[in-house]
Amino acid sequence: MQNIQAAQRLEEVASILEQQRANPFRVRAYRQAAATVRRLPVPLIQLWREGGDAALRELPGVGDRLAVSLRMLATTGRLPMLDRLRGIIDPAAILASVPGVGRTLARRLHRDLGIETLEDLEAAAHDGRLKDVEGIGAKKIAGIIDTLSARLGRIPGTREPETTPPPVAELLEVDREYRGKAARGALPTIAPRRFNAAKESWLPVLHTERADRHYTALFSNTARAHELGKTHDWVVIYCDRGRNEHQFTVVTAPQGLLAGKRVVRGREDECAEFYSSRNASIGSR
Repeated sequence: MQNIQAAQRLEEVASILEQQRANPFRVRAYRQAAATVRRLPVPLIQLWREGGDAALRELPGVGDRLAVSLRMLATTGRLPMLDRLRGIIDPAAILASVPGVGRTLARRLHRDLGIETLEDLEAAAHDGRLKDVEGIGAKKIAGIIDTLSARLGRIPGTREPETTPPPVAELLEVDREYRGKAARGALPTIAPRRFNAAKESWLPVLHTERADRHYTALFSNTARAHELGKTHDWVVIYCDRGRNEHQFTVVTAPQGLLAGKRVVRGREDECAEFYSSRNASIGSR
């Protein structure tokens, strides 16, 4: 990707964030990064190849998170955040962009293992889940790991240290804020490019913050959500903090002890503890 194209994408992010009433400082950061990239005397990809993420972080106005965005633009030509803001999130397409995966396998990984991001795929490659998938052998797994190490900016042979995820109480609070404002029509909406033949602007978007964490929340617009009629129940929350971005899905539990309650997928035990402690607190008053 040429520097001017990368700058245009960063400017588009800034414009959309501004329209969606995101933090003005965040909007300004993307605009400043776009201006910096336009002025670079060398191609962005060359800068990254010679100095890695550290070289990107040294650019004026570019911090940890923007360095990651610049690397993604330089190495893949895509910017996941821009895809979300445009309403063209397609987990299968993201996974299929990895050599050796392909569209059919990508759909299976998304459907059967719940893998939605490159980070999810990397984790599955390392923790052994891919070994149980038909058509994926040790050689293909090694190739996937190598590809993701480059795309995700890893030092060869290492993975990004795990960061402490936000507490479920905070995620449930963001979920509550999103659904409440969406119900009141208090949020800007976008017209998703997938599953939206009429091009209706129906998908509310929330940008909010908690301490040093930036959150973006949207109803799920995946094929699975449409299939199960959960497009106004499942909420996908993206947490952006420093060099890391995490994705969580909050749903209404259909059964069990938490039936009818909002829970963070994969963190049900923590949600149970949260509700138990909250009930205990109410009962002690």
